[in-house]
This record gives sequence, C-alpha cells and structure tokens, in this order.
Amino acid sequence: MGFIREFKDFALKGNVLDLAVGVIIGGAFGRIVTALVDTILMPLINMLAGGDAPLKEIKIGIIEAGAFLQAALDFLIIALILFVIIRFVNRSKKAAPPAPETPPVPTRTEVLLEEILQTLKARG
Repeated sequence: MGFIREFKDFALKGNVLDLAVGVIIGGAFGRIVTALVDTILMPLINMLAGGDAPLKEIKIGIIEAGAFLQAALDFLIIALILFVIIRFVNRSKKAAPPAPETPPVPTRTEVLLEEILQTLKARG
C-alpha cells in the first residue's frame, strides 16, 4: 500500500476527524472561558476583596505570588465551569434504550410441535 493511500486512510478515519473537531471547538471554548474569567469574574473578585490592584500584581517580598494565585484561581473557575456544562449535557442526554429482550428458548415440546406442523404443511 502506498504512503499516500495509508496517510489518506489514517487522516480520514472517523476518530481522527472527531478529535480534530474537538480540538478546534475546545480552543474556541477555552478563549470564551478565559474571556469570562479575565473580564467578568476576576474584576468582581478583586472588587469584593477590596483591592484596587489586580490579584496577579500581589507580591510577598520579592516573590510574585499574585501570578500563581491568579493562575490557580483561573484553573478552579474554568474547572467549575466545565464541570457544570458537562453535568448539564450528561443530564440532558436521553437514557439509553433498554436492550431488546431475547425470546425464550423453545421447550422440547414446542420444538416437536413445530416439527409436526411443518410435516403436516408439507403433506397437504
């Protein structure tokens, strides 16, 4: 099999395409969540904390602890938002339909009656 054909088979598999779509949508969603955190939530948190300076500008001596605190808080907020969205999606999915019941195995009597019926049909 040629290199081009192998690559085409690989690239056009459903899983690869699904993954590509997921990565693209995930990147776009990440930008939306980052904008939410940076422009809406963090200013509210800074206002509630009573500070004029953003959280990421906090320093303890020479250590810039604010950047770490900001990143940790961003992570927690993003994780919470994703959890809420995934929880909503999972709850809104319909329950999987029950598996069809398999018919009961015919008894020996039923098998014999079926054979008799087939024999009578063949004769007449």
